[in-house]
Amino acid sequence: MEIENVSLAEEKKNAGNDLYKIKRYDAALALYTDAINLCPDTPAYYGNRAATYMMLGDYKAALRDAKQAVQIDAKFEKGYMRIAKCSLLMGDLIGTDQAIKKFLELDPSSQMLKQEIISLNQLRELNEKTITCYDKQDYRTCVFHCDNAIKIAPACVNYKLLKAECLAYLGRYEESGEIAISIMQSNSTNADAIYVRGLTLYYSDNLEKGLLHFERALQLDPDHKKAKAMRIKAKQLKERKEKGNEMFKTGKYKEALTIYSEALELDPMNKDINSKLYYNRALVNAKLGNLRDAISDCTSAINLNEKYMKPLLQRAKCYYSLENFEECVKDYEKALTMEKTMEIKNLLKDAKLQLKKSKRKDYYKILGISKQASEDEIKKAYRKRALVHHPDRHANSSDEEKKEQERKFKELGEAYAILSDPMKKSRYDNGYDIEDLDHSADIDPQQMFRQFFQFPGQGSSFGGFGGGGSNFTFQFG
Repeated sequence: MEIENVSLAEEKKNAGNDLYKIKRYDAALALYTDAINLCPDTPAYYGNRAATYMMLGDYKAALRDAKQAVQIDAKFEKGYMRIAKCSLLMGDLIGTDQAIKKFLELDPSSQMLKQEIISLNQLRELNEKTITCYDKQDYRTCVFHCDNAIKIAPACVNYKLLKAECLAYLGRYEESGEIAISIMQSNSTNADAIYVRGLTLYYSDNLEKGLLHFERALQLDPDHKKAKAMRIKAKQLKERKEKGNEMFKTGKYKEALTIYSEALELDPMNKDINSKLYYNRALVNAKLGNLRDAISDCTSAINLNEKYMKPLLQRAKCYYSLENFEECVKDYEKALTMEKTMEIKNLLKDAKLQLKKSKRKDYYKILGISKQASEDEIKKAYRKRALVHHPDRHANSSDEEKKEQERKFKELGEAYAILSDPMKKSRYDNGYDIEDLDHSADIDPQQMFRQFFQFPGQGSSFGGFGGGGSNFTFQFG
């Protein structure tokens, strides 16, 4: 019976070899397995099946068979060759080195593993580079070295997960998540893969799911340091964000400001959550009247997420309140390119009007009055300032000072001519250009002054200032 088994096993092996040669690996695998079942102590059968597993990309199974082969026969050279190849492909530096040494002990002059020796040295260097870059938080370069390492060791889960972790830190969450999910699908108990998947969720502003993944990783590996640290961080962020929101809703703005500021210190790398925290703090600062701080927070939020509409609109609103209409228009224009709504169009239209108005002379400012000033207040303001800046009052001043006072006196006449006329004032308030207001800006300030004070005569100078040639005397109070 035993002889029959050996004979039948050889037939199975030979048939498997024929199928292997024509790349029918699944069928060959079944025949090698039959041969092993018939003669479980023949190392060559394990060696052949290991080679087949390698062609199918199942390096773990291949390594298992190769190790079984050399356990049966410690001098089985092909077994060590396959252990070296599988270990290298799986990124096991120590396992590869040990297998190569064992193989060379049996055949010191062999060149069969020459390429594996070269690749092993390259992988050692890359491994050191990945560690150095990771420790320096140079994640982009670390990904580069991981990619090169994966070319040598395509079945190495550790390099793939290190790459995925770095991609998460770089904000490439989709790529990172795909790698982690792929590994989880083949091994649902891989704590590192679950941890990395948690990172992608956490950095995508999904604190709840991220926290669940960190906790799951710790269930599988209670000593997982990274998962421990991230679980604490995720909990703290979640609690502070929720508490800050509660303080804001209940009108406790100072408390909300403190809590949002604390939350922003927890994890500078979490761009998505921090952009929302900056926006929330901007709202608080706006409520507290800290408009410049609100603008700064909105800018920080936009820098972290350039597609985030809310802080862009809030910043425009703050600029509007500060009468910085140029920046306000820029923000609304950008917002309109992102979302073409009637609301944003109207806001932009109004901001442009205010910008246009801000570039004109501010007649209210010239007279020193508010936009709500009454007709009587306008008259009093003109009277007071016209007497102060009348050229005759500065007859003994320097030429430079005379010009300055003449300019101010002329502006006062312009301002009064517009604001004292209800129709012109209305048009001015509605943003019409000064040039469109019936050329009121060209009025003679001296004539305006005489008309206001109802003085007779046509002279341009007045007594009481110390100037000559006056037709009447007027004393200033």
